[in-house]
Order: sequence, then structure tokens, then C-alpha cells
Amino acid sequence: MKRSTYSLVLMDDVVEAVDQLAAQQGTSRSNLINQILAERVCCITPEQQMRQVFQYLTREINSAFRIQEQGSDAMLSILGSVQYKYRPTIRYCIELHRDMRREKVGVLKISCRTQSNTLLEAIQQFFLFWVQLEQAYEPDGACAQGLYQIEPNRLTRVLLRHGVSSDEALGTAAGKYIQMFHAVLQSYFQGLQRGLSAAVLRHTLEQQYAALHEKLTDQL
Repeated sequence: MKRSTYSLVLMDDVVEAVDQLAAQQGTSRSNLINQILAERVCCITPEQQMRQVFQYLTREINSAFRIQEQGSDAMLSILGSVQYKYRPTIRYCIELHRDMRREKVGVLKISCRTQSNTLLEAIQQFFLFWVQLEQAYEPDGACAQGLYQIEPNRLTRVLLRHGVSSDEALGTAAGKYIQMFHAVLQSYFQGLQRGLSAAVLRHTLEQQYAALHEKLTDQL
């Protein structure tokens, strides 16, 4: 939504109370006043819309994950561990754009904090494999549009609407996608620990991905 500058005449006591509340919520005076007025006139602000999306997203996340507040309406982090000898924690960070009316609504950043070179290499190989899967099963998706970025220990995926119009459907889709990714990643590490050959592991993971992808598509 477009923002403009307006002059308002307010009581000093009101401004002081607004500033105190804004500090408690970690936001600015202007943003808080904008939210209060929007609620009064039944207008949805970008901040409210982002909170709604995150609310629906976290509703889809099961108890195996931990929600990490970021102090920002536009950002949410979800932590999930995988059963592996290094007990790594995977961080899923969702950053939404203020204007979510466009096709690109935000980004999902997936990373793992570790000092183990073995684990870093394994994670990197999985990121590459995941992108290949998405290229095969989502030829018109983010991958086809060059919206993936693989860096050392991080995979960034642009979040697209893909025809999804409601905040509930958008949040639900993002939550299910994170759980799908994590499930396949868990199977990947289990396969490594069992010493499966690369060919067998790739085939097993692709079958799992195909089943989860079909289920996700049917539910949405």
C-alpha cells in the first residue's frame, strides 16, 4: 500500500502513550497510529496481513518445530532438527514483502548453522538435489523462473502466489511446503547414515517427494 505524509494535531499525553506502546511492540509511532486507525475503519494494513499469513503458516507446523519470533511483522523463523550424528538444527526464515498483491510475496531462506565441513557438504548436495526435483515436478514454478539461489550453507527460494488469493491459503501452502522439505531432508540424512548408495538414495527421495508433492497439490 502507498504511504503519504500527513499533518495531525494530537494531544501530548496521547502521543506519549502511543510512543510507550510503540516501544513495547518494537515499532514506530507512525506505524502504530496507522495500525490503530486501520483497525478503527476496518482497513487491513500490510502488517496485519503479514501476521495473518504467519498465523495460518504456524498452524500447519507440527510440534517437531520451534517458532522463533523475530520482532518484525515481516519475518518469522522456524527451527527444526534432523536425526543425524551432528544433530543439526535447520532454520527456515520466511520474509514477506509489504505489498503481497504481486506474484512474488516474499522469500524462504533455509540454512543450517554448523562448523562441520562434512555436514556443510551434505547440506549443499541436498540443496542441489532439491532444486533438481523442483525443476522436474514444477517446470513452471520458481525454479524455472530463476528464483532459486544456492549459497554456502543457504538455499533461498522466492515465494510465489501461483494463483493463491487468500492469506489463509498462502500461509497454509508455505507451512506445508516447509514440512515437506523437512521430511525429505530427514530421509536424506537417514539414508546417509545407513550408507545407501547415491543412486538408491536419490530414487528413494524422489519417490517420497513425488508422493508428498501430489498430496500437497491435492490439499491446496
